[in-house]
Amino acid sequence: MKWLDAGTSLRRVLLLGIGAPVLLFMLINSVTLYRQALQAADTAYDRTLLASAKAIGELLSVTAHQGQPQLTASLTYGALEAFEADNRSRLIYKVSGFDGEMITGFANLRTWQGEFPERNVYAALVHFYDDSFEGQPVRVAVLLQPVASEVGQGMATIQVAETLELRHALARDLLIQTVWQQGLLLAVLAVVLALVVQRATEPVNRLSRQLQQRADNDLSPLPGEEAPQELRPMVEATNDLMARLSRLLQHQKRFVRDTSHQLRTPLAVLQTQVQSALRGDVEPRQALQEIGQTVSSATALANQMLALAKVEQLRQEGQESVCNWADVLQQVALELAPLIADKQLDFELRLEDATVRAHAWALRELTRNLLHNAIRYTPSGGPLLAQLTAEGTEAALLIRDGGPGLDSQVRERLFQPFVQGRRALPGGTGLGLAICGDIVQSLGGSIVLTNRDPSDGIEATGTAAALSPAPGPGLDALVRLPRVTLSPPP
Repeated sequence: MKWLDAGTSLRRVLLLGIGAPVLLFMLINSVTLYRQALQAADTAYDRTLLASAKAIGELLSVTAHQGQPQLTASLTYGALEAFEADNRSRLIYKVSGFDGEMITGFANLRTWQGEFPERNVYAALVHFYDDSFEGQPVRVAVLLQPVASEVGQGMATIQVAETLELRHALARDLLIQTVWQQGLLLAVLAVVLALVVQRATEPVNRLSRQLQQRADNDLSPLPGEEAPQELRPMVEATNDLMARLSRLLQHQKRFVRDTSHQLRTPLAVLQTQVQSALRGDVEPRQALQEIGQTVSSATALANQMLALAKVEQLRQEGQESVCNWADVLQQVALELAPLIADKQLDFELRLEDATVRAHAWALRELTRNLLHNAIRYTPSGGPLLAQLTAEGTEAALLIRDGGPGLDSQVRERLFQPFVQGRRALPGGTGLGLAICGDIVQSLGGSIVLTNRDPSDGIEATGTAAALSPAPGPGLDALVRLPRVTLSPPP
């Protein structure tokens, strides 16, 4: 059974978790105290028994009987009344002579036949033991008392027994007083625990009220400065979740807004083309061609919008696998080979094994967008280079085309959706670089686009310039991703 099941009250768990051990401890302590009280009562009343035995020993004497020493006692039961605490207990005694014969006392009290312990805390030959007398439990003190006179000497055996009513009554009184005090302590402890638990859980209730009073679209962070130290991890985790939800909602809002805005134009054009074809304003074949181009443009836009949304979905899932970027680049190059052949490009592919942690779809989409853009903007017969290298802890992909490069006016907004410059070709959606930027950001990498147009004042530098000599004007797209080093199999 779990300590905290679903629906279990935290207050109840705290009260039980603290109160139950305390109650168990008090029960064990009560039993221990009762035994200690009995032991203390035995110690106290044993001294009384010893005093009674010594008092009897002082009343013993030795007389001559038929020429032999004989033990005699001038003792009455009333002499022992001074040693009786009250009428709840009863004293029984027995005195045995030098040869074990009974001198005086109660004959029903069994004569002691044991041995004295080697160690004794009393300055006398005394021993205490438990026995029974006429069916009642008694505590017995046996004392060896030396007795001497002019006619002889010997060792008398004195036994004094006491019933246990008084001892048990004293132990019960001590136990009742202890249990009453501990019960009162437990009640006070329960009240204090309830107040402390109430105060300790108040921050949780306060956070709950704050969340309930919020508007549906309020995802601002919870105030964590006043939260107890134990609750701060939960507050931080909640704020992190709210931040991720806020980003997700903002992305969804932007996706819906951009989709509705961008699809409105091709749908309006498509409706106009259909109406024109129905009126017979253009030839059917020409009308179908125009409609097909519009549908193709709208389809490309929708696909890229969905790709942009999928990048955010993969970012939220956060479960990347390990991929060899060289295999992905080779597959993308084979897929785009017809476009390369159609434009008769001078294409060069250089590959090095570079393992990265990324979703296979995201890595393929990143590579395909960059290479496809380079193919579109490189003029027929122009140079095109795709080079992948492994540089220490990073994998670097360079796509070098022979196109017109970037407009300076759009350079600051390269990776924003639907941004296109004056050099953009017809049919573009302005989403390719936005998709690439989001993918690279989600994978913890970097992407840099650099013009090789000397007249623009910007030239390739660093790794992009060192990877391959620049054949002329164009654009260098350099992507860096963290590299994963795989251990060789044993």
